[in-house]
Amino acid sequence: MIYNGVMSIIFSLSHPFVSDHFHDLPGFTEARHGHNWHIEASFEIQQLKDRSTIHDDVHTWIQSVDYTLLNDATEFKGRNPTAELLSQWACEYLLSRGHCVTEIRIQEKANYWARCRP
Repeated sequence: MIYNGVMSIIFSLSHPFVSDHFHDLPGFTEARHGHNWHIEASFEIQQLKDRSTIHDDVHTWIQSVDYTLLNDATEFKGRNPTAELLSQWACEYLLSRGHCVTEIRIQEKANYWARCRP
């Protein structure tokens, strides 16, 4: 895409994190267990200098979930922490930081991930 004669760039970064969760809803229960999760976050940027702020904000979000029990997060109050909800949470957080998010992908297992697009 080109805006006002300036080409935009899609910048993506990825990072692993480790968290536990359990499922405890009617019809869906599962004991506490952990995952080596992975986030891939993509953004539309106008300038390469935007990468530094994006990197910092993605890592701030990761620090809020890394080595935690996800069920304890206020964002999951009364909800099962899933890859779908994690991708939505990360997307909402990064949008609130003023970034032009194009996609957030959270991988829970090798064959299971969720994508959130604003």
